[in-house]
Amino acid sequence: MNSRNWSRSVVTTCLAVAIVCTYSMVGLAAQQKPSGELSVVGEVSVNGASAISGATVFSDSTITTAQNSSAVVSLGKLGRVEVMPNSSLKLSFTDNGVSGTLDSGKVRFSTSSGVTSSVMTKDGNAVADNAVPNVYVVDVECGNTVVATQSGRVELRAGNSVKQIAAGSQDTAGTAQPGTRCTRLTRSTHFGSLSGGALALLLLGIGGAIAAAIIAARDSNEFNFGGNPIVISPSR
Repeated sequence: MNSRNWSRSVVTTCLAVAIVCTYSMVGLAAQQKPSGELSVVGEVSVNGASAISGATVFSDSTITTAQNSSAVVSLGKLGRVEVMPNSSLKLSFTDNGVSGTLDSGKVRFSTSSGVTSSVMTKDGNAVADNAVPNVYVVDVECGNTVVATQSGRVELRAGNSVKQIAAGSQDTAGTAQPGTRCTRLTRSTHFGSLSGGALALLLLGIGGAIAAAIIAARDSNEFNFGGNPIVISPSR
């Protein structure tokens, strides 16, 4: 073999090795990149493309659900994220944390102990305590932000305010949009905020006041017609 053919063989071999190494590194990187498995009900899109159950979801994907539709992203040891109907969530995750930016609708995060998680909205940021498992809902359907903790501990950070939300309780940030279904329900259910006993006492008091007014009016009509009362003697 002359020197020219030998040089060509060396170059060809080096190129082949480089190509193999490149594809191996790309494949290894793809395998190591965190991902989630998607389950859908109804019409769901990921990054603007229609999605089906079993699809792979990568970090920084935007999941959008239509009316009467929902999606669940299973993240293995990290936990799972549920996207409710009429919602849009940009979901990001690493090997030890999950975060989301909620533009509309409602989501439920369920995360394991040791996993950091948070949901950002226009009003603030809901941050879960990673020392314990957490299940919490973040809702922006009414224009404000409502955070409800089902288990674990969550902070709602809005401006300079930090609200601790224990399991079984909820808190809000921002103001509900005027004229929405939520504000109408709030105005029409003021009595609903009273306990059963307080509401009964209130209604009883109102009823008693009305009854007293009726009796007073009746007595006034029977015994005093605006002039001096007439006294009728039993004897002539």
